[in-house]
Amino acid sequence: MAATVVRYLRSVGSPTSASSEPDPGHVEVLPRPDLRAVGEGERAPVSSAEFRTVLGHFASGVTVITAPPAEGEDAPAGFACQSFASLSLDPPLVTFMVARTSTTWPRIARAGVFCVNILGAEQGALCRTFAVSGADKFAGVGHTPAPATGSPQLDAVPAWIDCRIHAVHTGGDHLIVVGRVEAMGAAGEGDPLLFHKGRFGRFTG
Repeated sequence: MAATVVRYLRSVGSPTSASSEPDPGHVEVLPRPDLRAVGEGERAPVSSAEFRTVLGHFASGVTVITAPPAEGEDAPAGFACQSFASLSLDPPLVTFMVARTSTTWPRIARAGVFCVNILGAEQGALCRTFAVSGADKFAGVGHTPAPATGSPQLDAVPAWIDCRIHAVHTGGDHLIVVGRVEAMGAAGEGDPLLFHKGRFGRFTG
């Protein structure tokens, strides 16, 4: 597991395994970042409602981020993610953002790897399955181990990207996760699932 993830886990008080983690003697423990986005006594320039409404005009693709069971766990992890993007060609890097309140993210961090499953136009129900907190998200969902990391590669997705966690950065109330691409593939057909103004959509015309 990347040292950046070890620092993150230590900063939030999550346990790490001495047998599989780098020697903590040379790892600088970062202080837990403040969750607030503005200073004490300051007023945010826009409301959360206005922020969501305006940013909702930006259409995006939809993915499901998955990870295999970490040491001591018996089930894979996964969540629906709209905030995914390519980052770098050389080295090949991708990024996604996750809320710091997410209960799934610590499990992915402990695994140290993840697979980005890019959803197709007919997979809105699959996205909703992985957007529910606390449920058995993988119940009835077909998947196979991705070739490099063993992360769940969901059946029938148009494309997938198999990654190892490369870096984790803080961004307000979210974390910015950077993954180094180890393997990837695409079916080469079908339209993507789009998200716009709080609704799923697809290309027309």
